[in-house]
Amino acid sequence: MARAKWKGPYIDIESNNSIVSRNSKIIPKFLGLTFKVHNGKSYQEITVTEDMLDHKFGEFSFTRKKFSFKKDKLKK
Repeated sequence: MARAKWKGPYIDIESNNSIVSRNSKIIPKFLGLTFKVHNGKSYQEITVTEDMLDHKFGEFSFTRKKFSFKKDKLKK
């Protein structure tokens, strides 16, 4: 179920460090600002661009590494 419109967007910011929770919504007021978002291990700095509006911060702070197979070493 979606959040009620009369409540407004959910935003959870720690004022001193500009740390934002993953489920906070990105609003136009944040354009050009940099925030720290926790990915489960460390904080990632994310700069808000125009394409990110109306999304959530968690969509841009990935919690898993990209997997790739290691290439075998050449045998001599």
